[in-house]
Order: sequence, then C-alpha cells, then structure tokens
Amino acid sequence: MNPILLAIPVFLLSIGIEAWIAHRQGRQVYSLSDAIGSLNMGVLSQVSGLFTKLITLGIYAGVYDLWALTHWPMESVWAWLAALVLYDLCYYWNHRMGHEVSLLWGAHSIHHSSEYYNLSTALRQSATGFLWSWVFYLPLAIAGIPPKMLVIVGLIDLLYQYWVHTELIGRLGWLDRVLVTPSNHRVHHGQNDYCIDKNYGGILVVWDRLFGTFVQERVDEPIIYGIRKPLNSLNPLWANAMHYTDIFKQWQSANGWRDKLVQVWGSPSANTPDPSPFQPSAFVRYAPKTAPSLALYATVQYALLVPIFMGLLYIFDKIPLWQSGLYGLWVSLSVMCISGLLQNQSWARWSEALRWLAAGLALAVLV
Repeated sequence: MNPILLAIPVFLLSIGIEAWIAHRQGRQVYSLSDAIGSLNMGVLSQVSGLFTKLITLGIYAGVYDLWALTHWPMESVWAWLAALVLYDLCYYWNHRMGHEVSLLWGAHSIHHSSEYYNLSTALRQSATGFLWSWVFYLPLAIAGIPPKMLVIVGLIDLLYQYWVHTELIGRLGWLDRVLVTPSNHRVHHGQNDYCIDKNYGGILVVWDRLFGTFVQERVDEPIIYGIRKPLNSLNPLWANAMHYTDIFKQWQSANGWRDKLVQVWGSPSANTPDPSPFQPSAFVRYAPKTAPSLALYATVQYALLVPIFMGLLYIFDKIPLWQSGLYGLWVSLSVMCISGLLQNQSWARWSEALRWLAAGLALAVLV
C-alpha cells in the first residue's frame, strides 16, 4: 500500500487543528485560497510521482546492481541509522543545488511560492522534481544502500519535514542547534535578505552549520514568506512552469553560449527582475477576490476530490496503465479547475462542467 494513503488523513486533520488554533489566537496563518492552492499542487505532485518514481527508482536499482561496492544488511539497526544520516546529507546538497542552480530552482521554487507558512505549505510540492533529484542519491547506491532501504529512509526524511512548516511553534532551545525545527526552517522560507539561501537541512541542521549556510531566526525582523518574483496565481500547472518559462525567455535573449549556459546553470538570481534589497514593509500578499459562494463550492469540490485521489493511489498498480493515465489526467484537471474557480477565471467554469461530464461518461462506460 502507498504510505501516502495513511498520511493524507493525518495531514488534513493536523492542518485543520493548526488553522483552528491560529484562529483562536487571532493569527492570520491561513488563507483558504492559498491553502487549497497548496493542497492542489501537492495532489499534482503525487500524480506525477506515480508515473515517474518507477523510472527514478529503476535508475537507482540499476546503479546499485552494477556498481555497489558492498551491500548493507537490512537487519542491522545501525545500517538503517547510517543510511538515514547519509540520505539526509545527500538531501542537503539536493536541496541546496535546488536553490543555487537556476534549472533546479525551476522544480523547487513551487515549494516556496506560498506567501503563508503553515502545514499546508509543506504539501506544496513540485511535479517536475523527478527530473533532477535522483542524481544526488546515486552515491548511496554505489555505497551499497539497497533500494528498499533508500525508499524507507527517504520517506522518513520527507515526513519529518512536514511538522516544521508552522508559525505556531517557537524556539526549541538546543534542538534548534541540531535538528531542523520550525524556527530555522521559517528562515529558509523567508524572502528577507538574511534568509536567502540558508538552512537547507532535511532532518539535521548540522549540515548547514558544517557548510556555512546556517542562520538563526531574528526576533526583531518578521519573516516575509514567498519568492522574490511572486507567483500571483493558484494554478498548479503555472506554478510548476513559471521559472522554466523565465529561463527559456532569458536563454533566448542571452548573447552567446556562455550567457545562455549561465541562464540555465547559473544562479536563479540571473532571472530575478529586481536585485535591489528586499523591503518587508512594501510587501503585499497575493489575495484573489473570490465570492463566498464560489469559495464554498471550491472547498466542497476539493473535499470530494480527496477520496477520489486516494482511490487513484490505492488502485494505481492494480489497473492497466492507460486507465491509470486517464484517472490521473482527470484528477489533474480537477485541481486545475478548483484553483481556477478560486481565482474567478472564466475558463474554469466551463472546464468544471466538462470535468464532471467526463467523470459521468467514464462511470457509464465502466459500469
């Protein structure tokens, strides 16, 4: 069974609890449209992962079979602990290059595009990260970590990072010096000048201290979340494509191959429209004006989509690939429509009708 199936109810329940606590405290931690936008991007990421993980895991398994220097024992607790630490080290460099190399930032920027910082932000994940991230874990295959061990420690590393996406937990003393905690991960998501390209760790923040990328959260400067070139959209497809589009435009206008290569492999700042110091006081959050009735409809539609999406996760490897493809396409269209409705986009209304028409036709054919 896909472990994400078990995690989804926990995610949604914890998001609800966090939103309730924040409301009781009078804190503006959530926006309905932003939260649903993040969840929609998470769904699209998972759909993409269903069709690509076998490829990336297959590459890892192939390297392991051909070039592993040894084979780590699955029954050893120490081997599991060492594998988790080494995976976290590889994650640090994967994460760091995702910020420092423009092409890789194209995949990772979606995770930073929310201008809120809460548990739903943790689920705002890339649908294109599979293109590059697998490369950073190949040293573990050569070191002899079995594919099954890699998958499990990778899942542990990923799930750990969920809880640190919150503003409701303050400083945690000595834990802030060793582990990735809400305090130092808030820095990582900030647009403030002191936050840029800092605190990359997954579980351990000691990598940042070791490699000089650690910064402590400042109590006298509120963190402004998001990215310097704001997404200004809830569209999950555009969120995944925006920076790649910028790269292509800059590549076209660059003079000579050296400049063209810089646009692809250089710093993402090459595509930043305004290099001037960030002014927190001038920041305005993206807030689409959605009619209450339309917001309610979109919320209900997302609530209906969740069990349908979980159904895809459950039966993905039990039905033919073409059926999985059509199922995944319908789920992807659904998150696009829901996001479009929250932005009052005219195309979303007729697309919504087509979405349910397609669902009805599919049920008629299958039943």
